[in-house]
Amino acid sequence: MLAVVFVGPANPTQEEFKRTPMFVRRNKVAEALEWLKLNHSDYASLKISKENLDTYEEKGIPVVIDYKRSNIDDRNKIPSAMSKYDMEEEEGTEDGPYPFTVHGLTGPEYSKMTWQTLKIKALQHFESQGKTLKVGHNATPQSMYNNPQIYPQIFPWLFPYGLGGLTQAVHKKKLSDAEHKKLLLMYHDKRFQTDDYFPIIAFNHEQLKAGTTGSFLLAQRHNFNSIASQLQKINKHVLADLAKCMSEGERVKPETDDEKLCFSILDSLDYVGGHVKGSLTSKKYMRNEIWSLLAFKGAPSWFITFSPADNKHSICLYYADKDIYFKPELRPSKERDLLIASNPVAAARFFHFMVQMVIKHVLGVGTEHFGLYGDTSAYYGTIEQQGRLTLHMHMMLWINGALSPQVIRDRIMNSELEFQQSLVEYLECAHKGEFFSGSLDEVRQRTPLPKPLGPQGIHSIITENIINTDYKDPTQTMPTPPPPLCNKVHSNEIISEPCPDCNSLNEWWRNFESTVDDLIVRSNTHTCRQKTDSTKGDKEKKKKEKNAVAHKAGVKGRQRRWTYIYEKT
Repeated sequence: MLAVVFVGPANPTQEEFKRTPMFVRRNKVAEALEWLKLNHSDYASLKISKENLDTYEEKGIPVVIDYKRSNIDDRNKIPSAMSKYDMEEEEGTEDGPYPFTVHGLTGPEYSKMTWQTLKIKALQHFESQGKTLKVGHNATPQSMYNNPQIYPQIFPWLFPYGLGGLTQAVHKKKLSDAEHKKLLLMYHDKRFQTDDYFPIIAFNHEQLKAGTTGSFLLAQRHNFNSIASQLQKINKHVLADLAKCMSEGERVKPETDDEKLCFSILDSLDYVGGHVKGSLTSKKYMRNEIWSLLAFKGAPSWFITFSPADNKHSICLYYADKDIYFKPELRPSKERDLLIASNPVAAARFFHFMVQMVIKHVLGVGTEHFGLYGDTSAYYGTIEQQGRLTLHMHMMLWINGALSPQVIRDRIMNSELEFQQSLVEYLECAHKGEFFSGSLDEVRQRTPLPKPLGPQGIHSIITENIINTDYKDPTQTMPTPPPPLCNKVHSNEIISEPCPDCNSLNEWWRNFESTVDDLIVRSNTHTCRQKTDSTKGDKEKKKKEKNAVAHKAGVKGRQRRWTYIYEKT
């Protein structure tokens, strides 16, 4: 049974029905089935019923549409769409051939628990004979291992001929599943990259396989019998107390034998979870690696946050688009955003490429030159998502010969050494912003900046009195490459004809300085809004009016106001 429930203030229109997944065109379905039967190996034995197809309309929705207007006060459930077993508090039923009830932890409770608390809650659930759910659609479910047809059956629109699945002998060199998935993601028409489900399911399968492999490795250890006996000796009351303490945020240190037994099983679960990418245990291992580097190398010299703008870089746009040839051109903002949002694989490829370039050229790792920060001794970076689901990296950097924090503190406190003055001069030099060609006001006078015109917010590139039609925004265009260096040897004598190579190079440097000033004034300036006396007077006036209104409202109004202040505090 399948039901589509529309939630809204009015009956859905025909245009809204066309956007539903239940909209069917009879001729399209017939043509697709005939094509699959002729071309797809898994559909060779398909029997197409012409009688059933004729019962459908040429286009439309082949289901019964029932519209009911309901007045719901505070509930977010529609009575007509609720199950007869819906008991409000618990979802499901305990009776019938397939009893199943959804209960236990909710999303907000999960977010407040630590990884140890989650594991001990799960262990407590199994020890108390808690039920589990197995979801299947066949008596013999499809296997993820050595099954070349699983992906063509899951994604017939990506594998229209039923070929190209994993573990198929299409290469002389046998590929692993992970390598094969990478090749599919790099397919020329990028249909695997832009699909909504393929990257997620492919990654989930890798996680499941990694967890299963870790379980087998754990089971094949020589201490398997001891682990099995430990599971039988668990004290349920101690396990319940540990779960309660951890759920309340307490730090638990095992002291008794029963508590140590519970924690030893948690360590075994860590061994399995460490093989799964993105798991809580893998993050725990990363923290241990960072602490090991701190113990071996000392305190890091730099903490770097690296966040490339994928929707403003022509390389990322090239990865996301289907053009074969690279064109260093930036497109309109809306077009760029839609292109990047529709292809997250391209954004991840671009981020990986930029990280590699930063490590190689900025940090100088694997090269013959020093990095921008000095001679790199070690680095450690972790990647996470931003609010708009783009990637950024936090990195700690160690430099050879760098002073420890204690040595730096001792030298700063000693005013007789030159180190104190040199450090202050360095900080003043590194934290000072200036332009090539004048002050901020002078650069703003020369730089065409976008200003809104009219109530519709139309923008035009203008200066105070001059409209510049040939101007190009440097944040939306690629920079001009420098001309070749002049290889001619000039003497001190006066030259009658100027050197064209030198002139072009000098002209490029002048344009370079003006372009850098333009970029800084557009993207790297900040104006502090100071509070004037008139502003302070307006705020005081509004505050007095607010207090007067609260006073007139009586005791109830004052209580509401003070409750609000208390909650904000």
